[in-house]
Amino acid sequence: MALMKIKFDLKKRVKLAQAVWCMYWFAIIAGVLVFSMGLFFKIELRKRSELMDNNESHFLPNLLLLVGLLACGINAFGGKICYDSLDPTKFAKWKPMLKTFLMSCVGFSVLLFLTALLCFFMRIPMQFTLAEGLRNGMKYYKDTDTPGRCYMKRTLDLMQMEFRCCGNENYRDWFEIQWISNRYLDFTAKEVKDRIGSNVDSQYLMDGVPFSCCNPSSPRPCIQYQMTNNSAHYSYDHYTEELNIWKHGCRDALPSYYGGMMNTIGAMVLLVTMLEIAVTVGLQYVNTSLSTLANPDDPESESEGWILEKTVKETFTDIMAKMKAMGKGSKVEEGGEVAVATVS
Repeated sequence: MALMKIKFDLKKRVKLAQAVWCMYWFAIIAGVLVFSMGLFFKIELRKRSELMDNNESHFLPNLLLLVGLLACGINAFGGKICYDSLDPTKFAKWKPMLKTFLMSCVGFSVLLFLTALLCFFMRIPMQFTLAEGLRNGMKYYKDTDTPGRCYMKRTLDLMQMEFRCCGNENYRDWFEIQWISNRYLDFTAKEVKDRIGSNVDSQYLMDGVPFSCCNPSSPRPCIQYQMTNNSAHYSYDHYTEELNIWKHGCRDALPSYYGGMMNTIGAMVLLVTMLEIAVTVGLQYVNTSLSTLANPDDPESESEGWILEKTVKETFTDIMAKMKAMGKGSKVEEGGEVAVATVS
C-alpha cells in the first residue's frame, strides 16, 4: 500500500507543479542565504584569526559555502523539471533520471541536517581555541616591533572596545603580564628597576590595564593605572567603588558572539532542510501523479500520487534486500576471479 496516496486531476496536477516550482525558487534564495552566511562566518574568523593563534577551523564555513552552492544548483534543476512537467512531451526526457535526482535530493537533505548539527556543536571546540589564543595574544600585546605580531595590540584593543570586555578571564589578567614594550621603559628609573626585580621573570608588571578596557559611559575619568592603590586617586576605594573599566573577560564575550552567530546559522540551515524536504516530497508527487495517468494519451485523465510506493517498513525491507543482493553479487565475482587465477 502506497504511503500518503492522493488522487489528482489535471487542475490539481497543474496547481501542484506551479506550487512546487515556486517553492524551488524560495529554496534557491535560501541557498544564496546559506552561501552568504558561510562567507560572512569565514570572514569573521579570518578577521580575528590572530586571537585564535591561526588555529581556527574553516571546515564549517567551507561546508556552508558548499551546501549553499549545491542548494542553488539542485533547486534550479528541480525547478526546471517542475516547469517542464506542465508539458508531457518535455517531461518525458526527465523521467529516466528523476528517480536518481530524487535520491540525491534526499541525500542532500541529510547533508543539510548534519551541517545544522555541526553549527550547534562546533561552539565547544571554538571556545577552547579562543581561550588559548587570547591567553597567548595578551602576551604578544607589547610586541609592536616584532614581525608577525605587530598588529596584535591593535587587534586586542579593537576587540576589547567592540565587545566591551577586558582581559581573558577578567581585567586582572593584565596584572600578570608585561603589556608595555621595553622600548617605552626607562631602565635607569628606580620604579622600573624595582618592578622588574620584584618577579622571577624580570617583567615590568603593574596593576594597570590598556586604555581599551575603559568604559566610556563612566562619569569619572578612566583609572587604568595603580588600580589597586587607593591613595593614588582622590576619593577612591578599589574594593567598594564601581570600577570604570569593563569587568568581564573576553573569553566569555567572544564565544558568546560566535556562538550566537553559529546558532543563528544552524537554525537557518534547519529551516532550509525542511524546505528541501518539502520540495522533494512535492516533486515526488508530481512524478508519481504523471506516471500513473489512467489514460496516458489523455492528459486530463485522473491519476494517483504518493510519497512511497509501499509502506516505510516494506520500503526499508526492499532496500536492505537489494543491499544484501549487491553484497552477494560482489562476493560471487570475487570468488570467480580467484578460481580463474587458480586455474591459470
